[in-house]
Amino acid sequence: MKKISLFIFALSTLSVANAQVVGKQFPDLSGETLEDKTVSIPKDTKGKFTLIGMAFSQKAEADLQSWVDPVYNTFINPSAIVDYSVNVFLIPMFTGAKQPTMNLAKKQMKENTEKSFYKNVLCYHGELKKYKEELQMTDKEKPYFFVIDKNGKIVYTTSGAFSEEKLDAIEDKVE
Repeated sequence: MKKISLFIFALSTLSVANAQVVGKQFPDLSGETLEDKTVSIPKDTKGKFTLIGMAFSQKAEADLQSWVDPVYNTFINPSAIVDYSVNVFLIPMFTGAKQPTMNLAKKQMKENTEKSFYKNVLCYHGELKKYKEELQMTDKEKPYFFVIDKNGKIVYTTSGAFSEEKLDAIEDKVE
């Protein structure tokens, strides 16, 4: 699989909330996939567990990239050993001065991303403050990941670089 270009998230970084948000409803978030389809979380993800990665700075780019292949191979790849039937969205967040660059960045992401992954990259543009506060994304140098249940409630969070232990914890929550 072509890896998502480092540029995909060069303008943003995935982030994971801390345990204080577990049990809370994931805040409404709408964005546009690389297929140009609008998706609203949690509204459009109800009925399935959903893994969400959120990025809002360049600082966490390497950590975010460390997740791409394991997440694809575990949850998206049609030939994966286990079919988890889980939604997956990696969300670069174009906020503030970065908002006008979203269309150019989307174009470059499409050029450097396999089409089978287009539906899993959700570009958000708008306000960041709400998400930083509600999801307690305090360290812009880390990617943040959330697992939400079938009703949109946060059941697990983690942040930082990929590890097998973190992936195992995510798998335990979506089984």
